[in-house]
Amino acid sequence: MGLLNALAEWNNQRYEKRLAQMEEKGLCPDCHGHGYHMFASEYFYMSSHQECPGCDGSGAFDDWNNLRNK
Repeated sequence: MGLLNALAEWNNQRYEKRLAQMEEKGLCPDCHGHGYHMFASEYFYMSSHQECPGCDGSGAFDDWNNLRNK
């Protein structure tokens, strides 16, 4: 159990560090500030995109944080 707890703690610290970096830059942590997610297909060259549900497509950390805390 000690190893699993150590891995979980390390993963949590990594996530918190990433959130702090994105907050400092003012970017949405889900889409890295792009406002959308790209989906690549291995069968077709074309790729489609979808608005980021975390920030509603704005790419801003404040919008992501407001939607997360609703």
